[in-house]
Amino acid sequence: MAVAHDAAAAYDPPAVYGRAAFLADATTGEVLLDANAGRRMPVASLTKVMTAYIVLQEANLADKIRVKGEDVRYGRDYGASKAWLRLGDRLTVEDLLYALMLPSGADAAHALARTYGPGIEGFTAKMNATARALGLRDTEYLNADGLPTPHGQGGVSTARDQARLAEIALRDPRLVEITSARRHHVPRTADHRSYTWTNTNRLTGGRGVIGLKTGFTRAAGHCLTFAADRDGHRLIGVILGERQSNRRFQTARALLDWAQDGLERHDRTEGEAAA
Repeated sequence: MAVAHDAAAAYDPPAVYGRAAFLADATTGEVLLDANAGRRMPVASLTKVMTAYIVLQEANLADKIRVKGEDVRYGRDYGASKAWLRLGDRLTVEDLLYALMLPSGADAAHALARTYGPGIEGFTAKMNATARALGLRDTEYLNADGLPTPHGQGGVSTARDQARLAEIALRDPRLVEITSARRHHVPRTADHRSYTWTNTNRLTGGRGVIGLKTGFTRAAGHCLTFAADRDGHRLIGVILGERQSNRRFQTARALLDWAQDGLERHDRTEGEAAA
């Protein structure tokens, strides 16, 4: 059952077709919509938000990482979304974060986790320790990218936990800059060949949109964490388990507009009362 906020109680929220959804005003802390937001389920590549968050805590953006064969093979052998990193290239952490968050490169996730774990198991342990420290009680990670593993679905979380993680992670303006980019180009240098990555988030470029991450596996369905700054309010939402890829973006746009309309109605009501 969906629970709507008071400011929009005069009219119903847009239809949500995913298995779970959550929308909050991060500026005020008000929950605007809760539809099965506490249900634990796989979240696919939304996992990479935690990966980026930890890397930003520990790394210098100018640090360089050499792409190894295991990074390339990981993206290739598991049928994952890739940034098409090339063996031997030395890329900055900043560029690898773009590779992680825009095309959702599992190869980039592997390279970053391998470096800052150190090792994949060490990095995954950091992810779970960080989740506990941030109060994400219903979140458990099995790797740095959300791919299914032989022993599980790639980790589980909830729409509510993922929204909280997004709110915390987006306090870092470096992540805002990365996830709000529609495209990122890396020119060829002596250290690496050129790359151009396009953001899989179709909301990017919309009014106030600052991110954040798409995801898909068969178990998780189509997922989306989205965020936008509207009229002095930061709105953050999560959609999990959507059956149709494009509909998650349509729903997110509708939810953002609905929330903003509710805020405007609330402001007008307060202004009339003050008059």
